[in-house]
Amino acid sequence: MRTPRTPRRVAALATGTALTALLTAAPAGAGTPALPLVAATGETAALHDDEAGGNSDADDPAIWRNPADPGRSLVVATAKEGGLRVYDLDARLVQSLPAPKPPAEDDAPGRYNNVDLVTGLRTTTGRADVAVVSDRGNDRLRVYRIDPARPGGPLTDITDPAAAPVFSADQAEINDQRTAYGLATWTDRTSGRAYALVSRRERTRLALLELVPAAHGRVGYRTVRTLDLPSAFRLPDGTTWRPCAEPGELPQVEGMVVDPATGTLYAGQEDIGIWRLRADLTGRPVLVDKVKEYGVPGTYDEETEECVPGTDPGYGGKRLSADVEGLTLLQEPDGDGYLLASSQGDDTFALYDREVSEDNEYEGGFRIGAATPTLDGVQECDGAAILNAPLGRRYPRGLLVVQDGQETPAVPDGDGGTRTATSFKFVDLGEVVDAADL
Repeated sequence: MRTPRTPRRVAALATGTALTALLTAAPAGAGTPALPLVAATGETAALHDDEAGGNSDADDPAIWRNPADPGRSLVVATAKEGGLRVYDLDARLVQSLPAPKPPAEDDAPGRYNNVDLVTGLRTTTGRADVAVVSDRGNDRLRVYRIDPARPGGPLTDITDPAAAPVFSADQAEINDQRTAYGLATWTDRTSGRAYALVSRRERTRLALLELVPAAHGRVGYRTVRTLDLPSAFRLPDGTTWRPCAEPGELPQVEGMVVDPATGTLYAGQEDIGIWRLRADLTGRPVLVDKVKEYGVPGTYDEETEECVPGTDPGYGGKRLSADVEGLTLLQEPDGDGYLLASSQGDDTFALYDREVSEDNEYEGGFRIGAATPTLDGVQECDGAAILNAPLGRRYPRGLLVVQDGQETPAVPDGDGGTRTATSFKFVDLGEVVDAADL
């Protein structure tokens, strides 16, 4: 999530072609090794977060592999108030689905935040591949059946109309927007039950929701349990630290992913770091890595609505710059692989060993730079998704899709400024593997 309280460094865009950009080292700070640079191979059309653009803002992608024809696989992506977008592997728009309208004039509209997939979900009309979405505006989950042969578009809303709010007691509380936010799906290999892990906006709470079949092939959910991550932390000098935020806000989680082989949840608490815990929300969470800003005191300035940082005591991590976002897995057939995290504050991506036995050791990172003057690099990335499987001739070694928080070139807004623009970048996963020497 891009927020005014965290200062952002806008990286200079590289120029040149994709071939020269792929193995070019990006500049680094003093004493910091340079990270390899890769380039996108495609991008979606820009989304604009204004009235003319339908208040659409790119956020989080998921990649659905078409088992019958991998070259016709799809990318399902959230656009907040703009609803859902579905793209083909050429990043062309296939389908656009609106978010729900507000229940009443003064109520919050639907706002689609994060998306993940479930393969072979049990419904009353048979098994189905589905996309599960957190509707932050209405504090609900939305479930869409995926059928590439369906006339009019591959996605159909099959959400149980009786589905209740995830966290809120009533519409007034929903309108306060401390609602369903980050999301990851998980199918328990022991029981076969399918779940969604959901975080709460401006709170530290995580909820485990079981996806349950409803009448006429629809899908609902029920809360199994919740867990609250810490909001205050004991520092080595004996003091207690809380990250600076707007009054009343707690350090929230957005980026999440579950390792299906082990039932391990990785959750990115934006201003803190990456947690590792059991996907059933039992047991004790472990902080895998911290953001660089961990432990830095701050004072909230009411006038500027930003935090003024104090002196860094040196307790933070070395690889992630707040916010930590966009967690996804690069799964390898032999059980090895990597956890990828978007380091939003410095426009980089960090890679960690997938093996818990290796304590999720840091394995390196990379940046996504410009391929051409019009196919720009990636800044302030929110969401990311990896599929490590052949996807036809275009992506024979798999695909990485990431949100780009600053799509360029800029488009004038007619008033002397530019329109807020975001997009999704498609990156050849093989190029990432080669550049990062994985």
